[in-house]
Amino acid sequence: MRMRADGFRVSFMNNQRQQKPTLTGQRFKTRKRDEKERFDPSQFQESIVQGLNQSGSDLDAVAKFLDSSGAKLDYRRYAESLFDILVAGGMLAPGGSLSEDMICTEFCVFKAQEDMETMQAYAQVFNKLIRRYKYLEKGFEEEIKKLLLFLKGFTESERNKLAMLTGILLANGNLSASILSSLFNENVVKEGVSACFAVKLFKSWLSEKDINSVAGSLRRVGMDNRLLELFPANKRSSEHFSKYFKDAGLKELSDFAKNQQCIGTRKELQKEIEDQISRGDTLKDIITYTREEMKKSNISEQTMVGLIWSSVMSSVEWNKKEELVAEQAIKHLKQYSPLLKAFTSQGFSELTLLLKIQEYCYDNIHFMKAFQKIVVLLYKADVLSEEAILKWYNEAHFPKGKSFFLEQMKTFVEWLKHAEEGGSLPHSL
Repeated sequence: MRMRADGFRVSFMNNQRQQKPTLTGQRFKTRKRDEKERFDPSQFQESIVQGLNQSGSDLDAVAKFLDSSGAKLDYRRYAESLFDILVAGGMLAPGGSLSEDMICTEFCVFKAQEDMETMQAYAQVFNKLIRRYKYLEKGFEEEIKKLLLFLKGFTESERNKLAMLTGILLANGNLSASILSSLFNENVVKEGVSACFAVKLFKSWLSEKDINSVAGSLRRVGMDNRLLELFPANKRSSEHFSKYFKDAGLKELSDFAKNQQCIGTRKELQKEIEDQISRGDTLKDIITYTREEMKKSNISEQTMVGLIWSSVMSSVEWNKKEELVAEQAIKHLKQYSPLLKAFTSQGFSELTLLLKIQEYCYDNIHFMKAFQKIVVLLYKADVLSEEAILKWYNEAHFPKGKSFFLEQMKTFVEWLKHAEEGGSLPHSL
């Protein structure tokens, strides 16, 4: 009996394991027409156009419609369609013309009034939409890049509105300045469309933010040195850029671009001098080249001696040991002191060099204790004068490492103050 009972229990448990749960109740099928609104592009476009037509010129109502529609319409899939309609009123064909196979709306950026107040209101619509649906951010930037490539296909009024809107969105941080790369495309550059558009865009941007903010945005994405590309190759000069934007009432942008051009020229010059030193070119050749470039680029002697110092110090791989780097630096600078001497004919140039040396020794910790030895070497080589060194010591030094460097220089300065002309330096120096 016991075996039969055990056998029954095992059999019962096996049956329990084999039984699979089944779902009961009514199964609901999604109707095709319900799916269509979410996944059919033409239905999506019609839904957006219809909503905009119902909202009309009330942009608060437009913003609310777009906010609520994101729950039932597939914004992620049809982002391009959404932004095309909001900007142009319908789907854009390649080149910028409106597609003729679908209905359009009059309630869009291109059909709105051409003024800053209206464009600011539209900017708020885009801002609210993208804040609500963060995944649209990238798609929106891609849309603006595309629209900038289509500029020739738009009317002058449409371009003006797009420029104002883009400037406001850049100022508000809704767009990255990297979108400006589309303006460098040859098709929109060659007929002057890019430059004309840029005038409106930067006026709009600068009406919202100052030039420092604009410059910072451009620098972050490497656009600060590319603005000349708004012009065709035969007009791509800092002089033409400066005049064009100055005449258009954008002197701040003109001055900024001019300054960036100068910075770029100086960086290239510094790198070339560094390469010449690394190659072992003669001092005579380096001095001749540097003087020619200095004259051609209208660079002052004070600026030039700073560039030369940086080039001289960047051309060597320095020893990591503090006790050895001073000896290495003295040997290297002794070789290139004639190069520094050629560009320190003025007291201001000498003072500039002293400040560069102080800054370099402070920023490079292994050189902290080498400061005095470098200054004494350049004094002996007639690169630095007594007057310049005393002026630096008494009043013109940087706050960086001030007490440390002044203490180093104390003995040498005392000797300078009391030494007779032609007297020799003490052995401790």
